[in-house]
Amino acid sequence: MQTDAQTLLLVDDDPDLCAMLAEYLGHEGYKVETVHSGGAALEALERLTPDLMVLDIMMPGMSGLELLQQLRPRSAVPVLMLTGRGEAIDRILGLEMGADDYLSKPCHPRELLARVKAILRRCDGVQPTVEPEQDGTFPAHRLASGELVLDPGQREVQFAGQPLQLTSAEFNVLAYLMQHAGRVLSKEELTRWVLHRELSAYDRAIDVHVSRVRQKLASVMGDNQEMIKTVRGQGYQFVRGQA
Repeated sequence: MQTDAQTLLLVDDDPDLCAMLAEYLGHEGYKVETVHSGGAALEALERLTPDLMVLDIMMPGMSGLELLQQLRPRSAVPVLMLTGRGEAIDRILGLEMGADDYLSKPCHPRELLARVKAILRRCDGVQPTVEPEQDGTFPAHRLASGELVLDPGQREVQFAGQPLQLTSAEFNVLAYLMQHAGRVLSKEELTRWVLHRELSAYDRAIDVHVSRVRQKLASVMGDNQEMIKTVRGQGYQFVRGQA
């Protein structure tokens, strides 16, 4: 059970499913508010600051993707998408629009709970996003590469003194890559440390998060400074810059 009730906003057009999931998550100590449309979700966000949003992609009227597109420019609330099992393109689009992770429907409530806990851990700092040192402690110092500076404690990234806006998953990707600069990291390892779950078949979440980090770095550094390289068949590597 949670000691401090964290608020979840559940957005799904199926009232029965919402009621069932709200009851289950409520028993786990979360405060759950449910709405059944994108418009109602936007209204709820005017009076509510949830710790996490669980968002169904396929809804009549305003879809989950349309809601996410409107949401991201003004809010960094973590978003867990619910998608149909065959909707690979929707999952990729959702991740590209700034969702943190996805779960295929129909899903077991325990699986949803595990995914919610994983996202909240990495957002709230309960579980650090970087690997422990040999003595078991976690580095509190900033990570730097040239003018790029990442502060794990404050969960802030700056380039040349200017803040770089990243989602929680994007921050975790960059933090883990920078901590292991020069080493090639597999998608399996990145998924385990960044998303706190195992890599599954046809899972492109890490690829999309890495791509978005690259795009945001390029927007401030220029395309000629490639700091994250793809090593074909092996994974990704952060290339050290001048400190």
